[in-house]
Amino acid sequence: MTNEALQELIGSWFPNPNIEKTSEAIEGSENEEGSEEKALPQEPINPSLLEFTEEGSQFLNILVGPEHLHALMSQLKSNTETSFDYLFCLSGVDWGAELGVVFHLESTTHRHTIVVKVKTLDRENPTLDTVSNIWATAEFHEREVFDFFGITFTNHPNLKRLFLTDEWEGFPLRKDYTDEINMVIK
Repeated sequence: MTNEALQELIGSWFPNPNIEKTSEAIEGSENEEGSEEKALPQEPINPSLLEFTEEGSQFLNILVGPEHLHALMSQLKSNTETSFDYLFCLSGVDWGAELGVVFHLESTTHRHTIVVKVKTLDRENPTLDTVSNIWATAEFHEREVFDFFGITFTNHPNLKRLFLTDEWEGFPLRKDYTDEINMVIK
């Protein structure tokens, strides 16, 4: 399946409810004949709650909000047209203002690959849904992200530190992390 076909299919699963509201508002606010008001060009509205890019890569990239993460991932695996049965990479990321996770998925049946990204603005209490009940391999990857970034995964079966000791303070892969004793400064 091409990236365009994947985008169309996956985007249809999460339609943007603002599309209908905006089109109704535009129809209801048409200028009367003779009015000197000029209509402002409308921003295109994404027909899906998901954002799609290819970012110069061969894989389709999907940005999903935290509230739709689990539903999207479950659908990606269970839908027969996508069948993303293989989670081959799950990485924590600190984008500066946001913390998040990047998932790389592959369908061993259809031989297509996608990248799913999710971000949270809450740096004090970053929380995302676990996908370990969808792909078992995510259990250890999520523990690693929890350990190094402090992102909590709700409904994770065993969320605890994986590499660092329980006494360790902070999250060493965050950009704002400082440790005067253990850091090497050049």
